[in-house]
Amino acid sequence: MSILAVGSIAFDSIATPSGRADNVLGGSATYFSLAASYFTPVRVVAVVGEDFTAEHENVFRKRDVDIRGIEHAPGKTFRWGGQYHDNLNEAKTDFTELNVFERFQPRIPPEFADTQFLFLGNIHPHLQAAVRLEMDGVKLTAGDTMNYWIQGTRNELIETLKLINVLLINDTEAKMLAGDSSVPRAARKVLALGPQALVIKHGEYGATIFFREGAFGIGSHPFRAPALPLEEVKDPTGAGDSFAGGFMGYIASQGQLNREVLKRALFYGGVMGSFAVERFGTERLQSLTRAEIEARFQVFRELTHLE
Repeated sequence: MSILAVGSIAFDSIATPSGRADNVLGGSATYFSLAASYFTPVRVVAVVGEDFTAEHENVFRKRDVDIRGIEHAPGKTFRWGGQYHDNLNEAKTDFTELNVFERFQPRIPPEFADTQFLFLGNIHPHLQAAVRLEMDGVKLTAGDTMNYWIQGTRNELIETLKLINVLLINDTEAKMLAGDSSVPRAARKVLALGPQALVIKHGEYGATIFFREGAFGIGSHPFRAPALPLEEVKDPTGAGDSFAGGFMGYIASQGQLNREVLKRALFYGGVMGSFAVERFGTERLQSLTRAEIEARFQVFRELTHLE
């Protein structure tokens, strides 16, 4: 079933211990849609500027991503620059130029109305809520947020969380949102705000999914999936959105929604995140095969078994 991804398309300039890359295609909607496209049809709603060319469009087209929802506006595309040093989990931002993204108002094409799964990328909570209310026929909505929205638009975010089934954030964001330094307690408090499930990403240490009591089945025990030990991480910029793409893409490819599907989806999220960081920008996500994905999925599975 199809997924609609609403978020940013950007040009990133990135420096890591492995090197530097300037003006590479990035953004939450880009990483998410490319990762999810290996599992199910994907549609995108975003905004780009006049510097977004046919060559950039072809990155999406080659993966059969439906880009009819990408608005072309006068001006420049959103740009971000940052550096990673020894701690690859933290980026030092050099510059942020919102450009056309500053005036982004998501417009859902009528052809997208039958979409079954919705991913709300890291945009203003008010925009996330507006999209969710317009797409009232979806089976499952997942969303992302960050410290900027948690601190600056908390009331709007709290209202938006009531409309989201699965929230995907990292440890620091979960603790900040809940006002609690304990991850398990923070998870319980976040789930009380509305989501049925909470995926907490631990970077190089994997991810944990917490369930609200009675959601997607019986019980409330969390489940942890490991991360694959990688010899070299060239660019961690899109890891979280690629994780979300693998996670949601797998769920949408299945015929049912239950805890076992969501737990298995954590592994596929980890698989896509691990591929994304092997090259700068989206380069690795553009050239994968499903056989490579399944082979790495088996490696992830073996990490959780003694035999």
